[in-house]
Amino acid sequence: MYRHIIFILFFVIGVSAVAQEMKVIAPQTVYEGQRFSVRFEVNDRASNFRGPSFKGFSSYGGPSTMNSSSTQFVNGKMSRQVTTTFSYTLMADKVGTFSIGSASCTVDDKQLTSQPFTIKVEKASAQQQQAQQGQNNNGGYVDPWDEFFNDPWGNGQSQRQQRQQPHQEQPATIDSKSLFTRATISKSNLYQGEQAIIIYKIYTQVSIQQFQIDKLPGNKGFWAEDLSEGKELKQYEETIDGRRYHVAEIRRGALFAQENGQLRIAPLDIDVLAMVPQQRRRTGTIWDIFDDPFFNRAQAVEKHLSTNAISVNVKPLPPAPDGFCGAVGSYEVTADVDNNTVRANEAITYRITINGSGNLMLINEPKVDFGNAFEVYDPQVKDKITRGDGGISGSRTYEWVVIPRSQGDYEIPAVRFAYFDPKSGRYVEKTLPAVALHVEKGDPSSMRSVSSAKSDVKVINNDINYIKTGGTLVERGKSAAIGLWFWLLLAIIVMAGVTVIAVGRKRQSDERDIAGTRLRRATREARRRLKQAARHLDDGNDNAFYEEIYKAIWGCLSDKFSIPLSSLSSDTVRDILTEHKIAEDKREHILRTLADVDFARFAPGDPAERKHQIYDEALQMIAAL
Repeated sequence: MYRHIIFILFFVIGVSAVAQEMKVIAPQTVYEGQRFSVRFEVNDRASNFRGPSFKGFSSYGGPSTMNSSSTQFVNGKMSRQVTTTFSYTLMADKVGTFSIGSASCTVDDKQLTSQPFTIKVEKASAQQQQAQQGQNNNGGYVDPWDEFFNDPWGNGQSQRQQRQQPHQEQPATIDSKSLFTRATISKSNLYQGEQAIIIYKIYTQVSIQQFQIDKLPGNKGFWAEDLSEGKELKQYEETIDGRRYHVAEIRRGALFAQENGQLRIAPLDIDVLAMVPQQRRRTGTIWDIFDDPFFNRAQAVEKHLSTNAISVNVKPLPPAPDGFCGAVGSYEVTADVDNNTVRANEAITYRITINGSGNLMLINEPKVDFGNAFEVYDPQVKDKITRGDGGISGSRTYEWVVIPRSQGDYEIPAVRFAYFDPKSGRYVEKTLPAVALHVEKGDPSSMRSVSSAKSDVKVINNDINYIKTGGTLVERGKSAAIGLWFWLLLAIIVMAGVTVIAVGRKRQSDERDIAGTRLRRATREARRRLKQAARHLDDGNDNAFYEEIYKAIWGCLSDKFSIPLSSLSSDTVRDILTEHKIAEDKREHILRTLADVDFARFAPGDPAERKHQIYDEALQMIAAL
């Protein structure tokens, strides 16, 4: 039994020892101008390698891939281990300490990631520079047999020196016409809130090993939606100025202008690793026969690219009619209820569905006049959004829970809905038909009695009453003492009546106070969105986190100051706060919070501490409002 246990323990230890991992082999310190290698080793067969960005170093080759295997026989049993190595040849360009990020690869459909590391580059002395120059020219190796070889070429050089000369290669470069990027937009002249598609492309005539988006553009003044997330790159060919290019669409997005005027879309920064054929230096010897593209090997060259900036002219919307709630695009709208016949105190659902393409995420709640016959709760919003190559489309549904309190025949009045059509440049108005409701008598157990049946009680003084036993005799003409419970019950009834009257008057006052109702509803909606954002604080979903924060802040500002969301901008907010005489320090805090959130939305990747700070600032701002 002990032998079996020991064997199992050694087996478990052996299995854990060969767990898949990616190991980094790199020097900790190098000298300026020194060539060195960096290797990433995986103890298994790996694929889909993505290397880090070696900023501060020149690349002279890589990543080159090598697979090796070793077989061992131990106690008559064979074991085999496979190793995959990805290698880079680099040169230190300048003095400093440089942080190198993580590399990744795939092993058996699982992703492995290496640990980041640092390389320190020191200033080389004169002797080290001379030795390093010789090492860079011939690898640092001198063959002693060179002195004994003849000079068949008549140049006073050894055969090894002759053989080395053809391999002296010029550093590979990429000109701006062989590799560049462009940004294009579907419309450069559009209306506020209108959808425009922006596409970022790489044009290349060389082989690209990998690319990485270094910095997302800060599209200030736009609401942006990513249309390329989770999709494969589109690749095709284009001819520009007679040159044939391979084109890859690296990012596609939908932009919705939130301000009018001349807006600027910042460039997108990209780091590209390309494989470029390396040209040989001509030596005037017989080795020049190898100066042919067939014999030239490829060299990995890093290049930083930036797209062009784009200027967009945004026109303001014309004066809006009644029923406009910020919808810009092409839409169909319907209204219905889940049941036209109900009993009193039973809930029904009234819904309005907006279907089409455009700024669906920015459409505000349509205005519905339910009257005083119903108890109505704040609507729930349900989105079914599709992000395709053509932009944002789908539907947004608002659902109200409506409770009729008394029986009878009622109707939810017709609803006016208007949206702006950018193609025609005018508003399209639609009227949703009224919805008839038949409310039957409700369950008596769930209804309060509004009237009490009264019956006449006839008292005959001359009748002979039955003798009541077990009671207390009271002298005729005197009343019995009224008990404590009677007075307590009477006090409760009076307090309940006063409460009902106060609540009724408060409700009537709230119905007249439209601005106050909007503010309270805005606060509840903002806090609900902040709760949603709190769930995304630590799950890595930065897009969802910043979207909820953005909607919470701008929605609260829109409802508090009774301004459509589509008309809000940083400039209008500043004017509104000044008009309402908001204190200068509070005003600057609100504007600074808006700027921080806007910047974070379009430049994600902030650490968790930064997201917590933005969340706290948004919470304080909404509480101050």
